[in-house]
Amino acid sequence: MSHVHADLAAGRWQTLPLVEQLANVGSDVARAHRWHGKDPLLSEKAFIRALELLDLTIGDDRWKGRRKELTRVRELLCDAMFGGSAYGSDLASLDRYFYHFAVAARAGR
Repeated sequence: MSHVHADLAAGRWQTLPLVEQLANVGSDVARAHRWHGKDPLLSEKAFIRALELLDLTIGDDRWKGRRKELTRVRELLCDAMFGGSAYGSDLASLDRYFYHFAVAARAGR
């Protein structure tokens, strides 16, 4: 798999606290949401980046006790991107969910 975020995949991701990891995922979720109805290609690229970062977070051994929650968020993100037919998810609500991590990450700096 080719990593869009190669420097993060190389190990830097595992140095970030969970709140910062999820804030970064949220940035791409926000982009996917912003472009969803306007430019499907840009929306898909942001979605792929969000999945990649979320997968790096899921694979981070520090959060093994949170994997159920993290994999559920991944499942909801995929559902939202493909119409929300399985769970009724939507990108707007996931954008709001991740926004709180961005606020918390900024407050922690």
